[in-house]
Amino acid sequence: MRALYNSRTLLSLAITTIILSGCGQDDEPPTRTMDILVNPVTTTGIDPSSWLIPQNQVLDGGPGKDGIPALLEPERVSVDAVDFMEPEDLIIGYRVGDQVVGYPHKILDWHEIINDEINGESFAVTYCPLTGTAIGYSREIDGNTTTFGVSGLLYNTNLIAYDRLTDSNWSQIRRESVNGTLIGREIETLPLVETSWSTWQRLYPNSTVVGTNTGVPRNYGRYPYGSYLTSPGLIFPVSVTDNRLFAKERVLGVIVGDDVKAFEISRFESPSLLEESLNGQDYIVYIDGIANAAVAFEPSTLDGEALMFSTYSGGNAGIMRDQLGNVYDLFGTVVEGPNPEHSLQRVEYFIGFWFSFPPFFESVALDLDKN
Repeated sequence: MRALYNSRTLLSLAITTIILSGCGQDDEPPTRTMDILVNPVTTTGIDPSSWLIPQNQVLDGGPGKDGIPALLEPERVSVDAVDFMEPEDLIIGYRVGDQVVGYPHKILDWHEIINDEINGESFAVTYCPLTGTAIGYSREIDGNTTTFGVSGLLYNTNLIAYDRLTDSNWSQIRRESVNGTLIGREIETLPLVETSWSTWQRLYPNSTVVGTNTGVPRNYGRYPYGSYLTSPGLIFPVSVTDNRLFAKERVLGVIVGDDVKAFEISRFESPSLLEESLNGQDYIVYIDGIANAAVAFEPSTLDGEALMFSTYSGGNAGIMRDQLGNVYDLFGTVVEGPNPEHSLQRVEYFIGFWFSFPPFFESVALDLDKN
């Protein structure tokens, strides 16, 4: 059931202090602790009404602005050169044309934002370790290219980024500016994928991956958030809770308007295709719990013919195939077949911890049908 957090919830959270790493040297990092829950951020000279979100729910995460250092075009290495990833480790990917680049959680856990450029396209991979959410942001705003940094602020325990062009604050999951010059502006989001390292190696052996030579001293072999992934508790409060799943269960959330439908990834023990609909929007979900991958696309036609899809495991990065013989990868790109210029359009989605969706969406449906 949903419930607003109250003083009892805050008290129980305050009793359990979980130390989180931010910036500085690995042996003595700044900390995020429960004692800052009662200290919402104060913004000198800005009227509280200039926030789109309740200002008393904007919390200081601890390390401060840029205390968690975002990266700018870090060094990439070949898949074969990566020696710091385990098979089950997660990696986020983005594709522009023929170039595919991977962004490991092990790097993003320490930096949260990577500003990058592929084939002339400027974008930021934003990742919030506390909500497990990765969302791609375009860095183009009103014809200008910016970079994004970590503000040090949180809303519903989720990352608030800021752009260095206008110093506006952006709520990652809301995907809009919630404070500053660009308040109310929606960000252009980009189609990221997320999967396990073993799956990435199999599907994209010729890709490049952001390596550990970031220019910032960090122990990328160590997870900076302790037992957070497996513990039921949160470090910061959320405005709405929903106990239908374990709070940190990874789900694919497909978004249509103010509503979302969530799919529990681990339930699907073999590659599956689902035909779904939400608020009148039809979409197709590919989901594979063993490969730890889930994506969603709009229905598609080719030369006036409605395409029908089936799962595919024949290689060449393919995950599904249409009746014409075109094979598609996780990005919806044709990697084999008679129509190489065709591609699938994604619907809005991202993967995150289950608890991260109810505070941000009016309605959260949960796919409970057994596959």
